[in-house]
Amino acid sequence: MRIFKFGGASVKDAAGVKNVVNVLKEVGHKNTLLVISAMGKTTNAMERVVNGYFKDKADMEMAISELVEYHKEILNDLFEARNHEVHHKVNQLIEEFKGFLIWNKSPKYAFVYDQVVGYGELISTTIVSAYLNEVGLTNTWLDVRELIKTDNSYRDAQVDWEKTEAAVKTTVDKSKLNIAQGFLGSDENNFTTTLGREGSDYTAAILAYCLDAESVTIWKDVPGVLNADPRHFTETQLLNKINYREAIELAFYGASVIHPKTLQPLQRKEIPLHVKSFINPKEKGTTVGKGVKIEPEVPCFIVKKNQVLLKLSSLDFSFIVENNISEIFKLFHEHRLKVDMIQNSAISFSVCLDNKFGGLSSLLPELEKKFKVMCYEEVSLYTVRHFTEEAVKSVLNGYEVLVEQRGKQTTQLVVK
Repeated sequence: MRIFKFGGASVKDAAGVKNVVNVLKEVGHKNTLLVISAMGKTTNAMERVVNGYFKDKADMEMAISELVEYHKEILNDLFEARNHEVHHKVNQLIEEFKGFLIWNKSPKYAFVYDQVVGYGELISTTIVSAYLNEVGLTNTWLDVRELIKTDNSYRDAQVDWEKTEAAVKTTVDKSKLNIAQGFLGSDENNFTTTLGREGSDYTAAILAYCLDAESVTIWKDVPGVLNADPRHFTETQLLNKINYREAIELAFYGASVIHPKTLQPLQRKEIPLHVKSFINPKEKGTTVGKGVKIEPEVPCFIVKKNQVLLKLSSLDFSFIVENNISEIFKLFHEHRLKVDMIQNSAISFSVCLDNKFGGLSSLLPELEKKFKVMCYEEVSLYTVRHFTEEAVKSVLNGYEVLVEQRGKQTTQLVVK
């Protein structure tokens, strides 16, 4: 069985959904499981709904209305019959999450987020599944929440691999064309959980692992894995081949084309990952596999913007050693800040952090009890793999370098 993952950009409108059909007809669709994300920027819109629920009910209602109109337009473009059953199914899903917002009593943002935001994927797959059936590509719609079982770490759930593998193997018919949602799971109480933003790639890898799939293909609006994000760099090159280790390194440092967790389950069973263009599906794209060197071997550029740099030093000039560092990392974990780079000396410690969960404001008072703290917000972290001096100079562009760290193959720069 093959796993195909289509992201939001590939199904952002009716033309995109029709193109999924074209891709499946070109490359085949037997013994295939499709993992599909929410359409276009729906996840962002769903986040607006959640934010409005807590802060501005009028904006919440406006966001819901816009979501309804957006999906209604796609439905009308895809299905001639206005009484097609898919309209009813989508309306039912919308009423479900609206109902949750009425009866919910939990004040916990992360819990509410997971119960609401995942409806983007449920609506998307309902529409795509119905359209595939309409054009003769008979498929089975699966609720991935019944397959991927997790703990209750809402917004960043951890997979229970034993329960997940058992559910997948007893539910998925490998001989059919199947369609499921990315990003979602459920906890032991059957509340929806999410695997982190961009978690649909990870979903594809989880299902591939459990099904012993022959391959995973991520269909993108780029020709494959590039040596730099074209949104931030003007000159890019396609990487034809990468080994698992190199891809894990690139993902860890923040390469956006592959989700950081995606490669681990694939590597364990040596399942190849293909990253290909849904615009030109016959092109080779990039293959991630075992034992192949990066080809071509060129510098790879990764940038993470809107990061936080903390520089800590001891108040009494004592050494920052294991007990201090373990305490610092414990605080990072408690306040849900992700560490992207560290550098330490005898009496100082610098760390670049991702504050996506907003824990910085509560962290700083805790750190200031024991350390002198310098905090730089809205910094950028540049990582250059297989660097050359020319490559490093090319990313500076007059920025002030706050921290620089070099290894044998990797240079990292925190710049303001």
